[in-house]
Amino acid sequence: MVYRALADLVLVLHLAFIIFVVAGGLLALRWRWTPLLHLPAALWGIFIEVSGGVCPLTPLENALRRTAGSSGYPGGFIEHYLVPVVYPSALTHPVQLGLAGLVVAVNLLVYLLVLRKYSRTHNR
Repeated sequence: MVYRALADLVLVLHLAFIIFVVAGGLLALRWRWTPLLHLPAALWGIFIEVSGGVCPLTPLENALRRTAGSSGYPGGFIEHYLVPVVYPSALTHPVQLGLAGLVVAVNLLVYLLVLRKYSRTHNR
């Protein structure tokens, strides 16, 4: 029971990290220090997608599930709703490259907005 709960927690953290990688730059509109955390996370996410690598959270979650006696995702809210988002079935290398491009494009747009905001406030 404990290992399954830990695996679910890792899955939720993984999803939160993915959301932060894609949209975390928006937090810089509010807090100036956010890029110090977000940019390395975004670069890591882009690297994983471009290289076709595996995020270390994936094997950690799988090991916890195996320790819990589960070989997959038999059911439940977490498995039913979040697993397809974090681990889509059609995830091929070309799709990963497209996702990396999307992350780059979204973050370029966000940081252009951030730079624009801070240049306005600095020039006043």
